[in-house]
Amino acid sequence: MVEKRLVYLDNAATTPVKPEVLEAMMPYFTASYGNPSSLYTIGQNSKDAIRTAREQVAALIGAKENEVFFTGSGTESDNWAFIGSAMWRREKGKHVITTEFEHHALLHSAKYLEKEGFDVTYLPVDAEGIVRTEDLKNAIRSDTTVVSVMYANNEIGTLQPIAELCKIAREAGALFHTDAVQALGNVPLDVKKLGVDMMSMSSHKIYGPKGVGALYVRKGLALPNYMHGGGQESGRRAGTENLTGIVGFGKAAELAGQNLDAHIEKLRVLRDYFIEKVKSEIPDIRLNGSLESRLPGNVNITFKYIEGEAILLLLDMAGVAVSTGSACSSASLTPSHVLSAIGVPVEDIHGSIRFTLGDFTTKEDLDYAADMLKAAVEKLRKISSLSG
Repeated sequence: MVEKRLVYLDNAATTPVKPEVLEAMMPYFTASYGNPSSLYTIGQNSKDAIRTAREQVAALIGAKENEVFFTGSGTESDNWAFIGSAMWRREKGKHVITTEFEHHALLHSAKYLEKEGFDVTYLPVDAEGIVRTEDLKNAIRSDTTVVSVMYANNEIGTLQPIAELCKIAREAGALFHTDAVQALGNVPLDVKKLGVDMMSMSSHKIYGPKGVGALYVRKGLALPNYMHGGGQESGRRAGTENLTGIVGFGKAAELAGQNLDAHIEKLRVLRDYFIEKVKSEIPDIRLNGSLESRLPGNVNITFKYIEGEAILLLLDMAGVAVSTGSACSSASLTPSHVLSAIGVPVEDIHGSIRFTLGDFTTKEDLDYAADMLKAAVEKLRKISSLSG
């Protein structure tokens, strides 16, 4: 009998806080608790800590310190970038472009803009989940003001040709935003080389605390304020800063930059090992998304004839944590819009599982997960009316 162990394979949903990050945060809960807006010493110490964190996040994406603005989440950053820039430029035009398989933070922002009288074009993706540059060229109009395409998909891990797409948008006079929440800390990012105007990020995807994100805004871009009140975040986002969260985000960004190459190589090797192991031991499966243009730690597989939720529950009983889709919509019975966009049949979509690896994942974890997965699939197919 295989001994039960705990195996966490849902790092795309959230990552654990690294010990070094927690250590960096702790003083700002107790001794260094001053309000960053205060003029006395402990307040200015807090202000300095935020400045350091801003530099650390900026360094990870090749930006300048004054181009990074802290937010409450990646979702907030998406809302601010897409809705804010569209509203700001509505006198130029009311046409914006995004894709069919964005995170709901962006898709729901697009639906809000539609209610406000904007015309939204949703670009399709190919069978691997990649946006075709010609589709963007054909969709852009003289009144297009903003284009938003996520860098890495949260469900299937597909990476987009952001630099090429951004060039098309910029040449047409449109702003370009990318949701890089999943890409940050998992692929090299350089906002100058990419040419993007805005980029969304989140702390808890890179071993930092929850409840803090950031938005890169290219210098010179007068994006409207997100919240009004005090002068925090250069007056663009009022409210006393989440000091401890920001410090943690900064430390996590610093660590991500220091370990990026090793992190990518480790996850890529483990990912490919897991894929081959599952393919060799479990029949009637489908790998969703591109294997070449993919996040190093993402594996999304459809298991035919059975329900993904049932697989998830059996794996959970065995101590293996996975997801049936994005964590933000996993409670919904609606078929994944991401898998629908790449042409997965409806009957197969519900049999899909997302495995996402992280810095603490080991080969032994994957061996155990694969064994438990094989047992779960065999058990469920025996009682499935679809498996014949």
